[in-house]
Amino acid sequence: MRAAVLLFCAAVCASACSPTPGARPASATPMTEPRTPASASLHALFDSEWDYAMRDQPTRASLLGDHRFDDRWPDASPAGFARRAQHDRELQTRLAAIDPATLPPDDRLSLALFARANALEVEGAPFRLWHLALDQREGIQTADDLADALTFAGVADYEAWLARLRALPAFVEQTTATMREGARERIVQPRVVMERVPAQIHRQVVADPEQSPFFAPLRAFPASVAPADRERLVRDAKAAIAGGVIPAYRRFEDFFVHEYLPACFPEVGAWQLPRGDEAYAYLVRYHTTTRMPPQEVHDIGLREVARIRGEMLALMEKVEFKGTLNDFFAWLRTDPRFFYADGPSLFEAYAALAKRIDPRLVLLFRTLPRTPYGVEAIPDAVAPDTTTAYYRPLAADGSRAGTFFVNLYKPEARPRWEMMALALHESVPGHHLQIALASEQQSLPEFRRHDMWTAYTEGWGLYAESLGEEMGLYDDPYAKFGQLAYEMWRAVRLVVDTGMHAMHWDRKRAIAYFLENAPKTELDVTNEIDRYVAWPGQALAYKIGQLEIRRLRERAHEALGPRFDVKEFHDVVLRDGAMPLDVLGERVDAWIAQRKGR
Repeated sequence: MRAAVLLFCAAVCASACSPTPGARPASATPMTEPRTPASASLHALFDSEWDYAMRDQPTRASLLGDHRFDDRWPDASPAGFARRAQHDRELQTRLAAIDPATLPPDDRLSLALFARANALEVEGAPFRLWHLALDQREGIQTADDLADALTFAGVADYEAWLARLRALPAFVEQTTATMREGARERIVQPRVVMERVPAQIHRQVVADPEQSPFFAPLRAFPASVAPADRERLVRDAKAAIAGGVIPAYRRFEDFFVHEYLPACFPEVGAWQLPRGDEAYAYLVRYHTTTRMPPQEVHDIGLREVARIRGEMLALMEKVEFKGTLNDFFAWLRTDPRFFYADGPSLFEAYAALAKRIDPRLVLLFRTLPRTPYGVEAIPDAVAPDTTTAYYRPLAADGSRAGTFFVNLYKPEARPRWEMMALALHESVPGHHLQIALASEQQSLPEFRRHDMWTAYTEGWGLYAESLGEEMGLYDDPYAKFGQLAYEMWRAVRLVVDTGMHAMHWDRKRAIAYFLENAPKTELDVTNEIDRYVAWPGQALAYKIGQLEIRRLRERAHEALGPRFDVKEFHDVVLRDGAMPLDVLGERVDAWIAQRKGR
């Protein structure tokens, strides 16, 4: 099932055409001062490195709308990863030679962010985590998903896709070599999550090439493609799939099932990796952009779980539910009133929520993005193994809107009370507003327009969920409970992620702790825990980032009193793109000092 609807924020459309009071569009044609020689040299380095990044990661380039490399896949070989690590080390030396004192303030910030990101890559290289080339949520087995994000407007687009089809067997072989090396070095995933993958690979091993997911773009053509070209493209695609793609996946399936899967860890937790405790501590720093050790993150999680549990109990009393909190959870998970009967109804409800949110953005935001976003169903092939929803960023060239993907698999496990918080997080004022706005800042270097510092990006998404109350969107107690449930979900992550990866919790204990403290269904909880198993440390970013953004807002409000303007605060947080949390704190402090000096 694929359902889709394109939404335009009401305030965004208005501001893009004729600005309305309380909202303005992001500047598309900024004024810039002439650059000094040092600044020009720095930006030449940024441009060169961005070009390198696009050439090195051609699928990312395609997703961003840079179509120079649409005919290729990245180098997934062990040698390719070693080459990247060497490039990062050489770049670090070049960056260390630049004197920040010779640069204007904006360039000093750009240099600091660029060098910080590079240093993290260099720090992480010795752990060789690139051997974890796939998991149950993404990897070579779902490479066809790329086509869904591309635009096929003419023959050249199809020719590029055919080139990628012909190159796919080499990409699969490179991935196999990297994973085989990882198995030898014991840099593998836990078996429990990888047992989901064989079925995903097997979907690529079809008898008829026209049934291959890679053939999907050739099932319909735009009018610009002539009949003779259509016939040739279909013929060539079928030949490439039958002669290369399917045999490559058949070989990969044999390798994965008989060689790789038996080598996977029997338990969960990054502690099983070589230097596993060090690797996990690094991943905590990488994703939270803090120096917190795992134990400190774990303790914050325990405190947040206790605090949110108290708010849940108060709300349970408000709705006059008789029983324990766990009884309340069980009722919320099972009562039919909280669920839609089928996928289409669930999808339409999400689309309606998004339209309801859009016009209220002007209550809290002065600057809104021009770019629209859409709502689509998560593809059926991966829906059973993935989470409730996710966001796919827009293409920077404007060829594709941002997309809020929702899971319609088993609607009886997708409660209504979670939907508003989820929509606020993934669309607006969450991921789409933040990411689209950063992408539209033409005065910033490319890397800053598209960087995704996890704690900032996901922390903003979780912070955005709380804004629903200020926008009057949690207008019934169950929707408000959904917001608390989602905040609890992120607090639980701090406990179970550190529990599994640093404290040797088993998967069963993590699932039980989650179910005890949050009302999410067992299907969702299991998929969530398996996500944390496969992505150590990533899930910590949400709550740590949200707590810091909330703390900065409270600090600004306390310092400025009646002069505090929440719209201006949001501008300060969003206008310079994603960044580490400590750098964001410095930016907010500078704004507070400037505001107090007026």
